Amino acid sequence: MFTIEHEFDATVITLVDEGETPLQEDVILNAFDSQITIEQWDAKTDRVLRITLSPNQLRDLAAALNLPEGIYHSAP
Repeated sequence: MFTIEHEFDATVITLVDEGETPLQEDVILNAFDSQITIEQWDAKTDRVLRITLSPNQLRDLAAALNLPEGIYHSAP
């Protein structure tokens, strides 16, 4: 399951892990004009872990999900 919310300066997508255990914590993706953050609660450290991607990195990641193994160069 996932939700999409449009806020003032970002689009927020929340991915909820459903199904059989063990389940993972929700993943929250915040898409701003200049960066995308991916956040997930880590119960072991009792804090939110965050990864920041540029729009180009997100585009490359999305493309990579549908490509075979190899090395690719993104267009400028």
